[in-house]
Amino acid sequence: MKNKEILHGLYIELVKLQKEIIASGLKLVVILEGRDAAGKDGTIKRIVKHLSPREAIVVALGKPSNRQEDEWYFQRYTAHLPVSGEFVLFNRSWYNRAGVEKVMKFCTTKQYKSFFKEVELFEETLVNAGFIIFKYYLDISKDEQEKRLEDRRKDPLKQWKISPIDEVASKHWKDYSDARDEMLLKTSFDHAPWYIVKADEKHETRISLISHLLQHCEYHHKDEKALADTSDLIYPATPENIKEKLF
Repeated sequence: MKNKEILHGLYIELVKLQKEIIASGLKLVVILEGRDAAGKDGTIKRIVKHLSPREAIVVALGKPSNRQEDEWYFQRYTAHLPVSGEFVLFNRSWYNRAGVEKVMKFCTTKQYKSFFKEVELFEETLVNAGFIIFKYYLDISKDEQEKRLEDRRKDPLKQWKISPIDEVASKHWKDYSDARDEMLLKTSFDHAPWYIVKADEKHETRISLISHLLQHCEYHHKDEKALADTSDLIYPATPENIKEKLF
């Protein structure tokens, strides 16, 4: 079966899932983190393509304002959490502190350490309040990242994606790897685990992530045959997988 046909079947399943979220008053949160140019934008676009934009909301926050910098760190994110019947996707999230902010020195060492003390309780509180949380980390090889970033520079339709942070992504490759590993090891909780996504192949990545999400959600009239096998591209973020599966 071709990727286009598989995606069509997954789109139907996503609509079923959204109907369940609305009918049952669920609060679904999906977090996508990953290396620069790992495919977060494209994956999210496929997830929401046929969903109602009133109940399927994409959150991609920019640089915090001066006032927000003085807030409790998680405060600006809580304003975007779903209410009953909504599905919110974070294109980068509060985990910015454990990745970009750490590597680029946008936060202090004290703030960085405090994040790890607070995030477990924060997410546990959300889960206890009825939120369903999925966390995906999209990982690509250094060669693939450089190829995609160069494509963005050349394509006039993609140049909006280039940021100063993207421009130094390769320079900080090892720093990002170290920050990623520490983040995954410290924040893959039983109540909100991380999943590693091998994302060098864009089309397969989108299919695998959507399938994985649908497989792990309960909704009426699920068509198991429409859900592709994700075993080769998605792994739980165990210490062994973090050591062996990541670039």
